[in-house]
Amino acid sequence: MSTVIKVGGNELDDPAFLAGLTRVLTRMPERPVIIHGGGKELTALQKRLGLEARFVDGLRVTDEESLAVAEMVLRGRANLRLVSTLCSARIPALGLSGVDAGLITVEKLVHPSGDLGYVGRPMAVAAERLRTLLAAGFLPVLAPISLGADGHTYNVNADQVAAAVATALDANRLIFLTNVPGVLLAGRRSPRLTASEVEVRIADGAISGGMVPKVRAALAALERGVRRAIITDLAGLETLARGGEAGTIIIC
Repeated sequence: MSTVIKVGGNELDDPAFLAGLTRVLTRMPERPVIIHGGGKELTALQKRLGLEARFVDGLRVTDEESLAVAEMVLRGRANLRLVSTLCSARIPALGLSGVDAGLITVEKLVHPSGDLGYVGRPMAVAAERLRTLLAAGFLPVLAPISLGADGHTYNVNADQVAAAVATALDANRLIFLTNVPGVLLAGRRSPRLTASEVEVRIADGAISGGMVPKVRAALAALERGVRRAIITDLAGLETLARGGEAGTIIIC
């Protein structure tokens, strides 16, 4: 049994958020695996370098130049900032990417809307290597840059990486930690959503942007055996750590 937490990139440059996350993690009875994004910082750096940030269904189009920026931000600045904060609180965080130790193997993602460039889709996770790290007391912190069977690195949506890792570890909980208290419908948090409700809400535009890959990743993980998938914010994570209910629970 294990918990996988996906931390959204919008929060990683906020010291108050990092302090709150660290506080919650020190209270958790087990070490989770953390997968993080870094989209806000990545977009900002792309803009500074004169590169256009383009998205299709919430997935970042990644050409060669954008991949280099993604590697710099995700495996570099974002990962290091999170790991440094946790280690300063004496949590033995270990900064990694999907490339390290061959943890995550991907293939190029083929999208019906067109070529997304160097965007990967998780195919295999070296679960036993992650379990070894957990058993040794480490808290793995994974950036979603991963390695393709072709030897090329790929940018991978962190929600999809989190779902793949949770599935491989047979996790009892997959938590998508974001900057909203759950999936908002008409401005209000929905406590629960089924697979059919999710697709209807995506079709009518009520669920859009970066929330689309989150809910779809949650459903994919549930279909493959993960017991619970929850989308919530930091306050909700604190409630969950105390054994309460929070966020939006996605159910099959």
